[in-house]
Amino acid sequence: MFFDGNSKRIAWIIHTNNSTIEQEREHPEIYLDKVTNQESKYIALHVGIFWGVGRFLIKNKDTIKIMIDNKTMFDHLSGNGESSDDFIKMRTHFITQLIEKRKLKINYELISSGKYLALKL
Repeated sequence: MFFDGNSKRIAWIIHTNNSTIEQEREHPEIYLDKVTNQESKYIALHVGIFWGVGRFLIKNKDTIKIMIDNKTMFDHLSGNGESSDDFIKMRTHFITQLIEKRKLKINYELISSGKYLALKL
């Protein structure tokens, strides 16, 4: 799974054995031009996982490789760093709840921005 976001929109890509699904959405008014790019990436990750579960692309107990092009975000999500941003802390809480509820196995992988597929969206 790849994901990206900015102050106006979010995007994610889910690769499965059978397909590659690309999605993008504009932020609702509550977030539009009110979130940082970093905060938007957390929204994109949360919405992307939730959407994947809803579309049955991600099933209970699946293993998901989450590709991240940002070292700070990688460190935070993989448990090697903290965030001082309250919005990111709350979004991370929601992501963790979803992962635990669906019993997903998550593998985070740090990759260079040049290989980051979601940037094109």
